[in-house]
Amino acid sequence: MSAFVSAVIVAAGGSVRMGSGDSKQFLPLLGNPAIFYTLGAFQRCDMIDEIVVVCRAQDISRIDALCRGSGFDKVSAVVEGGSCRGESVRNGVSAVSEKAAYFAIHDGARPLITEEDISAVVNAALETGAATLGTAVTDTIKIADANNVITGTPDRSTLRAVQTPQVFERELYSFALSEAEDALDSVTDDCSLIEKMGGEVTIVEGSRENIKLTTPIDLVIAESILSKREE
Repeated sequence: MSAFVSAVIVAAGGSVRMGSGDSKQFLPLLGNPAIFYTLGAFQRCDMIDEIVVVCRAQDISRIDALCRGSGFDKVSAVVEGGSCRGESVRNGVSAVSEKAAYFAIHDGARPLITEEDISAVVNAALETGAATLGTAVTDTIKIADANNVITGTPDRSTLRAVQTPQVFERELYSFALSEAEDALDSVTDDCSLIEKMGGEVTIVEGSRENIKLTTPIDLVIAESILSKREE
């Protein structure tokens, strides 16, 4: 019997850089809200047993309606987010089933994730306890000071652009979360919680199509990718 995996979809952020008054999870992509594609991938993935969605209080009823209307029956709870990403994830993992052995934490604003990549990173976490999707960095990266002057050039071969989902064994992640309780407002990704306590996280090669919707150009790119997939 395989381990019970609960997906926590974090969709509690605003749309400041997107320049939209609405939550970016509801911005349309080919006529559907962006989070429709995110939830659909986790719904279809055989390795995911349940889904918990974390969103803003004003979005709960819309997420509920979307899940009912789209047949996303793996969604077991829709809960309110916190004042920062770390608190939102904590609220999400607090709502998962008692049977959950692993958490698969994913950004709601990454609607191009595929069932195949979800399965790959979950399988890696089942072996190691902690895994994330990521891609090799192709651009040359520079380190700059407060005056925007270059101070160094890291070795590109050692750099990875980390994506989600990030998957963790329940006890490992719960302990790391409790250890970082006073610093959750500075947590930008969940791997860093494991890193801070000296743990190791395996990187699984992901797809460059798994972009995060952040600025308006990302909507254009996402629709182009979705259109190509439909063809």
